[in-house]
Amino acid sequence: MYQQFYQHFLKANPGKQHFACHSHHYWPDVTRDATLAYWDDSARLVDEKWDLVFGEKVPAVQQHIARILQLPDAVQIVFAPNTHEFVMRLLSCFDWAKPLTVVTTDSEFHSFHRQINRLSELSTVEVIRVPTEPFASFPQRFEAAVAAQPTDLVFFSQVFFNSGVGIKDLTALVQALDKVTDAMIVVDGYHGFMAVPTDLSLIAERIFYLAGSYKYAQGGEGCCFLAVPQGSEHRPVYTGWFAEFGELAQAKQGQVHYANNGYRFAGATMDCSALYRVLAVFELYQQQGLTVEKVQAYIHSLQHAFLALLDEIQHPLLNRAHLLDKQNQQQGQFLTFRFAADDVARIAAALKLRGIVTDYRGDRLRFGFALYHNVADYNLSCLKDIR
Repeated sequence: MYQQFYQHFLKANPGKQHFACHSHHYWPDVTRDATLAYWDDSARLVDEKWDLVFGEKVPAVQQHIARILQLPDAVQIVFAPNTHEFVMRLLSCFDWAKPLTVVTTDSEFHSFHRQINRLSELSTVEVIRVPTEPFASFPQRFEAAVAAQPTDLVFFSQVFFNSGVGIKDLTALVQALDKVTDAMIVVDGYHGFMAVPTDLSLIAERIFYLAGSYKYAQGGEGCCFLAVPQGSEHRPVYTGWFAEFGELAQAKQGQVHYANNGYRFAGATMDCSALYRVLAVFELYQQQGLTVEKVQAYIHSLQHAFLALLDEIQHPLLNRAHLLDKQNQQQGQFLTFRFAADDVARIAAALKLRGIVTDYRGDRLRFGFALYHNVADYNLSCLKDIR
């Protein structure tokens, strides 16, 4: 139905069934044109391209993100090449020489997980990790963990990268947390943005929400964003000159100044070709009448068809019984199966040899689904020879 928009990637991978969309999504063809447009604008305008970038492209992308997430003020959105920059900028709002208590989960992506592990080597930093399983009780257990002591930073994912399971009611969880803590609350929305319908209108002033273009926004690496609460007066130590746009012409005395909007969390010069690409995807979606709700419905239809095929094959490991989520929690755009790590690696390798691309982490085998899939193209018959 939607394969017409992904011809370059599909033609470059003939005969493959690509189920690693949640890892590296195929890019629609409009992103190639957008990349060339960035090059052409750079050649045509040279230094003056920044007037175009910050005068037209950045505001356009901000507006699209604000529309998709129902954020009240688009200027509260700031960009960086990767989410780790934002993680570090948020962490640098705290004085690490003083006691710092962080409540997070055991299922955060490496950008945060590795960094907070390193930070926890400091004697002043305590990190409390709440298991995401059992999924059904996670919101209550997480709230209790935050309330159990004075907390400085709360960090959790909207959809967990190692399971595809998400927070069913993000607004309710944030509002519950707000009642028990004054801590900074950060939501990693990378596997939720443009995969799960998300309305942040009631909690936009309470959370920092970070995501990017690499996954379901389909613009490739290089364009991550942070939605900053209005009125934020944080002064990240890790800062760049973009963070005081509009004030550069003024001499500074005393404290370093910051922008009065989301750009107080900005860094410095970055490659803006990804900004062009993700803008092209947003515009394609609008032209085609594609909403996150429509995409999610299509993905769910693919997942149901995929599971029905597995039911027919009756594989001893790759079956519904080994789905990580048996409680029907809200899913991202991928399904996760759990069994012995050696079997996971073996089956993933065998599938790859037969043109079925998945990805795995330890004892978890993940299958992602995308708009460039058609149910009629699914062929899992090789599983009869892989036991």
